[in-house]
Amino acid sequence: MGFTVAITGRPNVGKSTLFNRLLEQRKAIVDNVSGVTRDRQYGVADWNGKNFNVIDTGGFVPDSEDIFETEIRKQVKIAIEEANAVIFMTDVSTGITTLDESMAEILRRSTKPVFLVVNKVDNSERQLDATEFYSLGFDNIFFLSSMSGSGTGELLDAITELIPEEEAEAATADNELPRFAIIGQPNVGKSSLLNALVGKERTIVSDIAGTTRDTIHTHYNLFQKDFILIDTAGLRKKNKEKDDLEFYSVIRAVNAMDEADVCILVLDAEKGITAQDVNIFSLAARKGKGIVLLVNKWDLVEKSTNTARDYEKQLKEKIAPFTDVPVLFISAKEKTRIFQAMETALKVYDSRKRRIATSKLNDVMLKAVAAHHAPVVRGNSVKIKYIMQLPTAVPSFAFFTNYPDDIKTPYKNYLENQLRASFDFKGVPVRIFFRKK
Repeated sequence: MGFTVAITGRPNVGKSTLFNRLLEQRKAIVDNVSGVTRDRQYGVADWNGKNFNVIDTGGFVPDSEDIFETEIRKQVKIAIEEANAVIFMTDVSTGITTLDESMAEILRRSTKPVFLVVNKVDNSERQLDATEFYSLGFDNIFFLSSMSGSGTGELLDAITELIPEEEAEAATADNELPRFAIIGQPNVGKSSLLNALVGKERTIVSDIAGTTRDTIHTHYNLFQKDFILIDTAGLRKKNKEKDDLEFYSVIRAVNAMDEADVCILVLDAEKGITAQDVNIFSLAARKGKGIVLLVNKWDLVEKSTNTARDYEKQLKEKIAPFTDVPVLFISAKEKTRIFQAMETALKVYDSRKRRIATSKLNDVMLKAVAAHHAPVVRGNSVKIKYIMQLPTAVPSFAFFTNYPDDIKTPYKNYLENQLRASFDFKGVPVRIFFRKK
């Protein structure tokens, strides 16, 4: 299971800015107007060789003070229940508000670790003002500026101290059955797919989006195939009336990805791939999971000669640069190509576990290097002398070279493409590292 941290706090305290800082990318929309975070944001943060899931709970535009406070309370309670740790964000420029006190009261009763973050502490005067937040009664308190990044290192150190080492987990992982997480937005047919595969009503199927609240594990043992299917609650854009349900969905689905070897991303053929689907895809790829794309409800689409080909081309344009992914057009309702989808997932699983002999790897890749040398940088001729596969869960390769820092992304992409062309890594993220020789 992955370690999940939820960022909570009232609107406009800088939750989205901190979220972007932790992920080292500008993913969440940031604005001075409170409540601009409309979509639930989620991603993976890396620090000191450890990674953890980050959920940005977003803000609300209140209809009234009472409704607003009720929603905030719900959100804090869900974060306490579902996440492994909670970041409670406040703002030194406004001081302690009644809403901060209300949230603090709930969090103090929790057994989960709480990190009280006082944001916008960017000068000595504000450092002094921030001391009033000690009165909220939390042991783990951090003064920082999410805008400039000062103080975030100490917060990350404290979070990663809570994450156990994963060697033991990795050692036993090989003995387990393949685990496939069925992921995607609500109402695309994830539960219908699971029921069609196992031949019974294993999960509740409804036209109401978000019926599946929990992750459900099903042991599939038919037709000489043996694996675990994980059906997740849909990851969906924020719905004001069902925000608590949606927040449950996000945390549990992101954790389901951590459990899985292969993520089966189900899309709605009529809606196409949306920005939220791309977000889910990118998160699975960053976690190093195998990925299979299933375009469901294909029976509802009007077709001509090249409909599937054109659809796949447009789909892959949206998920670039990682486009070496199997795409299948299915109908869970009609049971069209659903068993082929599982065969494909098993192939991706095998590819993710593939180990390539060092001699074969060097024989193939050094020829590719000789055919297309790395560009000369600052007059230096870059030479790759040796390649080896690293002992990691995700296929990772070390290229030993005289100038590891001078190899740029285009050449790295060339090497990845050569690896994919020579060895079957379809649907599997491949990681390349350059080391000094």
